[in-house]
Amino acid sequence: MSLNFEQYTTEQPDAPWVVLIHGLFGNLDNLSALRRHLVSRFNVVAIDLPNHGESPWLDTFTIEQCVDALISLLDNLGIAQCHIVGHSLGGKVAMLTALTHPQRVNNLVPMDIAPVSYPPHHQAVFAGLNKVDLTTLSGRKEADSEMQSEIEIAGVRQFLLKSLYQDDAKQWHWRFNLAGLQKDYANVGSFNAPDGVHFDGTVTFIKGGNSNYITREHQGVIGRYFPNAKAKVVEGVGHWLHAEKPQVVNGLVERALDA
Repeated sequence: MSLNFEQYTTEQPDAPWVVLIHGLFGNLDNLSALRRHLVSRFNVVAIDLPNHGESPWLDTFTIEQCVDALISLLDNLGIAQCHIVGHSLGGKVAMLTALTHPQRVNNLVPMDIAPVSYPPHHQAVFAGLNKVDLTTLSGRKEADSEMQSEIEIAGVRQFLLKSLYQDDAKQWHWRFNLAGLQKDYANVGSFNAPDGVHFDGTVTFIKGGNSNYITREHQGVIGRYFPNAKAKVVEGVGHWLHAEKPQVVNGLVERALDA
């Protein structure tokens, strides 16, 4: 599988590589503020995960397949080692890559996600998305109105609407594979690493202070997988920390990559 990606290189000789991985329902543009911050000092690759953006859609979506696709991309680009920064689902892909291919990863930065399986919590999002009739849709304003009864937070609706587009025939589509992600949602929420694996490199978890994606109960499993892990908390933000306080998050990521 060939992932869609964008590559940005700096003029600095021997600059390290950084891979940026977005979260569920997103695409490679989601971390563009972070990419713009890093690109003066790092070579950056931003990817679309499978079933997202312009990457291929899968018959069955798994995090393991995302890891395989990422390693294949790194091989094709001739990148032997890189830092990886991932938000939410992208953080899971980043963590599993480090655990199963530790020789390919330098520093690891998972943003607001833990290496655990989460119970279902996107039911309202799926319900809202399924309320949008793409065959009769007049535009984004109508789609926003149709989703509102299920998805109350306007910022979440606006995030989802970034993936709504018209083709040349003026037919509306989602850039993510809605049906496939809903069918394989148990795989999206899971985290299954091989027994006994751990990553000894530098790992910096960045957590939103108002988010419950990383809790005290996760400390044990984090320590088992990542014995050198550190945590940074961005106060006053939720799960979308990189969008709510981009300058703070950009600085934390840069310092983590310099560790």
